[in-house]
Amino acid sequence: MAKIKTHYICQNCGATSIRWVGKCAQCYQWNTVVEEIVSKHKPIALTVNDATSSLSTMAQLLLSKTDSLRSLKRISTGIQEFDRVLGGGLVLGSVVLLGGEPGIGKSTLLLQMLGGMIQKTLYASAEESLEQVADRGRRLQIKFTEHLYLQSTNDLSVVLSAIESIKPEVVIIDSLQTMFDPSIESASGTVAQVREVAHQLVEVAKKQNIALILVGQINKEGMLAGPKVVEHLVDVVLYFESETSDDLRILYVHKNRFGAAQEVGLFEMQAHGLCPVSDPSLRFLSSARGISPGALATVHIAGTRPLVSEIQALAVATAYGMPRRTALGVDNHRLAMLLAVIERHAHIPCLGYDIFLNVVGGLKLTDTSSDLAAILAIVSSLKNKPIPADVVAIGEVGLSGEIRSVQKLELRLEEAGRRGLSHLLTPFFKDNKIQNLSTSTHTLTPIRHVKDAIDCLGL
Repeated sequence: MAKIKTHYICQNCGATSIRWVGKCAQCYQWNTVVEEIVSKHKPIALTVNDATSSLSTMAQLLLSKTDSLRSLKRISTGIQEFDRVLGGGLVLGSVVLLGGEPGIGKSTLLLQMLGGMIQKTLYASAEESLEQVADRGRRLQIKFTEHLYLQSTNDLSVVLSAIESIKPEVVIIDSLQTMFDPSIESASGTVAQVREVAHQLVEVAKKQNIALILVGQINKEGMLAGPKVVEHLVDVVLYFESETSDDLRILYVHKNRFGAAQEVGLFEMQAHGLCPVSDPSLRFLSSARGISPGALATVHIAGTRPLVSEIQALAVATAYGMPRRTALGVDNHRLAMLLAVIERHAHIPCLGYDIFLNVVGGLKLTDTSSDLAAILAIVSSLKNKPIPADVVAIGEVGLSGEIRSVQKLELRLEEAGRRGLSHLLTPFFKDNKIQNLSTSTHTLTPIRHVKDAIDCLGL
């Protein structure tokens, strides 16, 4: 009897070892290495002649048949915010990985999408029965049409057979970690299963020109469960996030081969499902500006559109030798750098204070255009002086205290004007078109240095 071969795979990063270890040597996580049986199926290797023939065929295709290659065809999801983050809709032949915490609304969003599509679609649920899916659809007031096929199974071979017979244009797998391939001798959710299931589904989607959406589970660290190779296989990676005490759902784009990589989609959870937020900028502005110290508006670019958001700071005197530095929505290292700039160039001491910085609404600001607003909010809290409600600050702050220019400044200023923010603190600019935006109702104040901005507001 042949001996069964096994190896040990880390369930966090996919690293392989020949023996069990308590701590993974690649990702340094404890108790993530499990034993798995080596698959008996060996990949078929191409001979030298086959490889040469394949390369020759590909070269001929690229050189002589470029005009005959099909262009990207997009399918509208029927949900404006979802289309926005995808870059205009689902691309046939593309693979989308959608991740999020349990209960955040992934299945709800996808069912709402399927209810408004006229294309032939297949929804394969490995977590819910057909009765549960139908009951969810009734609560969301979704009309199931003859174009929508529902399937409840976690067997990959059954799903592939259904795809072959139905020939849908859109396929949803809910979820990737609960699917399993019978030919792999390991439990569903393991690295071997997730990798193999993803490979086969991606291959089918590319060959048959299917728009495939894979729902991914989130681990305790808040990342997509399974090996990182899955994120490299797909074309689009989306993360669904929310504040636990709010009905706002934010859809972030971490990777997109067909659109902007940092796009943001905003939804509101209501009784009949997820609804797109009609005016996002109003959602992220509070009534604290102009009344309480430490609140100031800024404008950042989320993918292709400008969003007005509010930064709030709180400085509290501390009796401990090591003051706290906490940032939500802004990188903690960025906060430490801005505090050093305040100490050195504005000559305002911060060492005796706990500093808390927060972006209202749970947004995550990835660009540096909010540096000036963050510094002014911190100084406002330190001096206990509120900033007028009509002020908006835009600009990147350098280590020498200078205010650097930002991209798409004109677009940001126009959005601030629509929101009624009339006093605009901006970096110095040379564009006459931007200078012409200063009117009787909007005042542009170019700022060269952090100290100039603090003096301008009388802080």
